[in-house]
Amino acid sequence: MPLTDTMIRSAKGGERPVKLTDGGGLYLLVMPSGSRRWRMQFRYAGKQKLLTFGVYPAVSLADARRRRDEAKKALAAGTDPSAQVRLEKVAKLTANANTFGVLADEYLAKLKREGRAETTIGKIGWLLDFARPIIGDRPISEINAAEVLAVLRKIEARGRLESARRLRSTIGSVFRYAIATARATDDPTIALRGALTAPKVKSRAAVTDPKAVGALLRAIDGFVGQPTTHAALRLMAILFPRPGELRAAEWTEFNLEQAVWTIPAARTKMRRPHRVPLPPQAIAILKQLREITGGKLVFPSVRTVLRPISDNTLNAALRRLGYSQDDATAHGFRATASTLLNESGKWNADAIERQLAHVENDDVRRAYARGEHWEERVRMMDWWADYLDSLKAVGRFVALQPKRSKS
Repeated sequence: MPLTDTMIRSAKGGERPVKLTDGGGLYLLVMPSGSRRWRMQFRYAGKQKLLTFGVYPAVSLADARRRRDEAKKALAAGTDPSAQVRLEKVAKLTANANTFGVLADEYLAKLKREGRAETTIGKIGWLLDFARPIIGDRPISEINAAEVLAVLRKIEARGRLESARRLRSTIGSVFRYAIATARATDDPTIALRGALTAPKVKSRAAVTDPKAVGALLRAIDGFVGQPTTHAALRLMAILFPRPGELRAAEWTEFNLEQAVWTIPAARTKMRRPHRVPLPPQAIAILKQLREITGGKLVFPSVRTVLRPISDNTLNAALRRLGYSQDDATAHGFRATASTLLNESGKWNADAIERQLAHVENDDVRRAYARGEHWEERVRMMDWWADYLDSLKAVGRFVALQPKRSKS
């Protein structure tokens, strides 16, 4: 006789377990303690076997019958239901071990093994921290596009449109890593292309008018603050590296006798060593600075010599000089140099790009442009340093082209 909920609730255990049969091999075992446990007996390959479905009422009568019917379908298909259950348990355990948070940590560790810059890894980790509270504990194979979009919408709602856009890309990288390591089958971020509000592209502020450049250089000369910050600002103008490359520079990278600074691949954006010719003005600044710092780092923090000045130090110094973030930034020195060097008409555009450590996007062109243009860059950097001195000295427009002699 099939069981009913009333029969189950009223059943009482004795000194030994009481067996209440429902049919099709399913029965409820009422224990002496009063607990009620679902069981199913079946035969497979001539052997008597047993399945356990859980405890009543956590597993209802309807749920137990559904599981029984699924087991019978598996038997009809020639599959051992108990083996299938074991596989499902293993899959669940595997899924729980392969959460988004776990895969995110593995992805960050992979980037570290590949030698990515600590700053880059830190930014990626910072972005992923936005996702962890919402999907960090979710099995990565079960996360869908709607869940990822919920993460991104929270960032977007704060007005951080660029962060939301970058987070979508970063989450996608974690999913692609999961796919490559057989922990996921698809990347839900692909379906979210176009779902986010596009941020307005705003170029970093830079001073490109020669007269204004001269005023900026004079302001830097009058900077009152840490000598390391003052020196860094002056070198940013002369050498125009990426700010992070200069901030973390070590004295071992500089050969002042040969007038060259070699930035190691680990600290460059393109992960290639980059050589920078040092004009006399830069060498003079470095020699003065070495007497002040002289340790491992060229620009140590005021708090500890083990760390360089922070990424906000140079921009904060420009603010103290009266330049807002819409007027000038540390990174803007690169745009200043690029603009004025190209406008001078004196230098090969490839030499300028090489000095900026840019990589040609065209694969074919890049294959034929492997030269460093080193000799031209040495002359160019000497000219650039002298040109900045002239702008600073006269405080007015200085012709980029040499004046023609009167005939």
